[in-house]
Amino acid sequence: MNSRVRPKYKTRHRAANWAEYDQGFLRRGSITLWLPPEATAAWEPAGVGKRGVQQRYSDRAIESALALRLMFNLLLRQTEGFLRSILALVRGDLEAPYHTTLSRRGQRLGVRLHRIPVNESSHLIVDRTGLSIVGEGECAAAKHGGKGKRGWRKLDLGEDRAGVIVAEALTVGSADDAAQVGGLLEAVERVLASFTADVAYDTVAVYEAAGARGAQVILPPVRTARTSRR
Repeated sequence: MNSRVRPKYKTRHRAANWAEYDQGFLRRGSITLWLPPEATAAWEPAGVGKRGVQQRYSDRAIESALALRLMFNLLLRQTEGFLRSILALVRGDLEAPYHTTLSRRGQRLGVRLHRIPVNESSHLIVDRTGLSIVGEGECAAAKHGGKGKRGWRKLDLGEDRAGVIVAEALTVGSADDAAQVGGLLEAVERVLASFTADVAYDTVAVYEAAGARGAQVILPPVRTARTSRR
C-alpha cells in the first residue's frame, strides 16, 4: 500500500487492530499515582532535638515533589499546585511543600539512586553521548563578537534491559569509545549475558573484554569489517 502523502514511498506498517491501537492512545492520558504507607509516614521529618525552627517536610517529601516536576516538566509553582491537588484527592492531612521550599531544599538535597534488585543475569547496553561545556570563550564571543571555543566531554552509559543505568564513565572528548568498555564492565557486579552497542565499539578489545565475562557480544560490524586472525 502506497502512502497518500508520499506516493513514491511504500508504507511499512499498517495498523490492523484498530480497536487496540485506539485504546493505546487513550491509556497515554491516564495518570495513576500510588502513595505507599512508607512515603506518607515519612512525609514529615522526625525531630532533631535542637533549638530553632524545625523542618516541616522531610527529604523524602522534597524528593517526591521534584520527581513529579521532572516527570511532567513543571515549574516550581505548578509542582506545588499539582501536588496539592493530589494530596486533596488522597484526603489525608499531608501538606504540599511551597515552591520556595522546593527551590531552597532542592539545592542541598542528596538523592540516592535506588537500584532495582534483579536476580537474573544482566544484558548490558552501552552508548555514548556528547556534552558541550560552555566556558568564557563562548560567553565572550556572544558579548563582544568573534568565535568562541567550545569544549566537549563524552558520557558513556551502560543500561540493562530494564532501563536502569548500572555503569557510567565521563571522559574527555578525544577519548576512544571502545577504550571505556573495560571500566563499564567492571562496574557491573552481576553475571553478564550479553553486551550490545553500536558500530563504534566494533573492536577486538571489546570482544575480548566482554568475552572474558562470558557475555555474548552483539555489535553491528563496520562496512570494511574483515574476519580477525584472533
